[in-house]
Amino acid sequence: MRARIPPGRCHSIVLCAIACLFCDSGTAHAEDASSWRDIETKYIFGFTTGSGIGLEGEKEFTVDSIGRFGKRDGHYAATETKYEFEFTPTQFIQIEFGALGATHHIGGVTDLDDRRQVALSGAFAEFRYLAIERTSNNPLAVTLAFEPTVRRIDETGGERVRNYEFETIINADLELLKNRLFAGFNLLYEPEVTQTAAGDTEREAKFGGSAALSLRIASNVVLGGEVWYLRHYDAANLTAFTGDAVMLGPTLYVQFTPKMFMTAAWNTQVWGREVGNAVSLNLAEFQRNRARLKFAVEF
Repeated sequence: MRARIPPGRCHSIVLCAIACLFCDSGTAHAEDASSWRDIETKYIFGFTTGSGIGLEGEKEFTVDSIGRFGKRDGHYAATETKYEFEFTPTQFIQIEFGALGATHHIGGVTDLDDRRQVALSGAFAEFRYLAIERTSNNPLAVTLAFEPTVRRIDETGGERVRNYEFETIINADLELLKNRLFAGFNLLYEPEVTQTAAGDTEREAKFGGSAALSLRIASNVVLGGEVWYLRHYDAANLTAFTGDAVMLGPTLYVQFTPKMFMTAAWNTQVWGREVGNAVSLNLAEFQRNRARLKFAVEF
C-alpha cells in the first residue's frame, strides 16, 4: 500500500525547512524595516497575485511550475510550467508571454485514462494594468490582468485537445505595516472552451477569490498564508454550477539577490462539495493538493 503524507504534516515539513534555511539570518532581523528597499508585491502571496508590475523598462525571465496532486482514487499528479518573458514598457503596464509545458502521471483514477507523458502543451500571454497606484497616503494598490491561453494538451487529463482560456483577474493588496506586513486579495473569472479529439465542444468556467497575509521577517524573506474559494460551472456564463472548494496553505518568498528570487506555495483542499454527490471534498473539478514553485531573474 502506498504511504500518504497527511496535509498537516506536509505543512509542518515546509515550515521546518523554512526555519532551518533561514536560522542564520539574525543580522537581517536586527535591521530596521523602514530601511529596507520596497518589495514587489506581485510575488509574495503564493497562488494569490499581488498588484506590483515592476519598474518601467524592467525585463524578467521566469520558470513558474504549478503541480496538482490527488483525486478520489488511484494516483494523480500533473504539472503545468510557464516559460515566461516579462517586460514593463510603462509604469502602468506589464506584458508577459511564453510557452507551456505539461507532465501527467495518472493511474487508476475514475473517468481519467492512465497516462505518463511530458509534452509542450501550449502558449499564453498576459496583460496587466495598474489601475490604482500605492502612494504614501494610500496603502491600497489594484491591478487588472487578462491572460489568454491556448492549449493542445488538456491540463487535467493530458489528452490532446484544442483548449482556449481567457483568465480575467483583479489583483489587490494593502500595505498594513510599512515594508513589513501585506494583505493580498484576488477576484478570478476564468472561462474556457475545449474541443475534444472526438469533435465535442465543452464549455466551463471557474469563479472565485482569495485572501492572503504575508509578513516580511527579513529584508529578503517573506512568510505567509492564503485561502482560496473556487466555484466551477459547466457554462461560461456561470449558469450551470457543479461544485466548489476551499483551499488554504502556507507561502514563501525569498529574494536571493536584487535581481533573482523564488516563490513557493502549498494549498490543501479543506472543504468542498460536488452537486449531486454527497462525498466530502470536490475532487472532480479540483485537486486534493496543489503546489507552486517559481524562479525568476530580472535584467
